Amino acid sequence: MARGISKGDYDTSLLASSGERRLTIGDDRPIRISAGHRIRHHDGKCSRPHGHNYEITVEVTGTLGDEGWIVDKGDVTDVIDAWDHRFLVEDGDPLVEAFEASGDADSLVVLDHPPTAEVMGVLLEARMLDSFPETVSDVSVTVRETGELCATY
Repeated sequence: MARGISKGDYDTSLLASSGERRLTIGDDRPIRISAGHRIRHHDGKCSRPHGHNYEITVEVTGTLGDEGWIVDKGDVTDVIDAWDHRFLVEDGDPLVEAFEASGDADSLVVLDHPPTAEVMGVLLEARMLDSFPETVSDVSVTVRETGELCATY
């Protein structure tokens, strides 16, 4: 018969005093989203609308909460999923008007900066930090746009 660990086997304040920990989501199996974008002022083919199957990995640093985790994985994926099957454009892109005219404005994510993998990582980090509990001290997001291009902060 299996024996579990009872409260008498460890100090009950152990979790509270365990310090900062790191949670990695997507290390071996990245979170995948499909999204379109274009880099409007690029001199090459990236200025044309196109899409990628992005692979995203997230590292969250913080202290354990009462639930026994740093952050709920669902809270991480909720932030990322907001961009799944969307088209990312920079504010001022004429495609915004085209999407609105076609009735597809809800499929756009309008950013203040060009929708590069680097910018995506920074914005996802900021959105996560804004929505996560105060026990989270740091978030690092890796956005892999292709097998050759990967941005990490």
